[in-house]
Amino acid sequence: MARDKIYTKAGDDGSTGLFYGGRVAKDSQLPTAYGTVDEAQAVMGVARAHLGRDHELNAVLVDLERDLYVLMAELATAPENRHKLSAGSSATEASMVDRLESLIDAYSARFEPPTQFVVPGEELSAAYLDLARTVVRRAERHCLVAALPPSYVVPYLNRLSDLLWTLARWQEGSSLAARQT
Repeated sequence: MARDKIYTKAGDDGSTGLFYGGRVAKDSQLPTAYGTVDEAQAVMGVARAHLGRDHELNAVLVDLERDLYVLMAELATAPENRHKLSAGSSATEASMVDRLESLIDAYSARFEPPTQFVVPGEELSAAYLDLARTVVRRAERHCLVAALPPSYVVPYLNRLSDLLWTLARWQEGSSLAARQT
């Protein structure tokens, strides 16, 4: 059986194909937005790889990385085709944002919040999570023009950056359990 090649050469003209059809310039709003989400996903993968498969955050980060596929599918779809997307599998939905808020609340309860500005780099895993947070913030800015209401992409990215900040602070060892022992 012949194997498909990874390269198509279709983008050699500086354009890229969209989900459900159409082509746009690679430097236009949609590829810029979903490309930055892709970058955030990769940085979260670096954090996850550093933490290891046995760490309790592994499953959390895998779920978040899978969520980002949903955001990328939505962002890779021309606005006139977004009605073809399915909530939760190719379009971001409110319950995804709600789940992030629940995670933020759960992990925030495990440590005392810092009382001063945080200087990243106290712990390597926290530094990776902080790097992911900054890329998510950049993705959020790019998505302001690419994911117009009623999309939940921007609220999702906003909460995701809050969650990554929370997880980074927790990883720095400010855990209530650690202080009590």
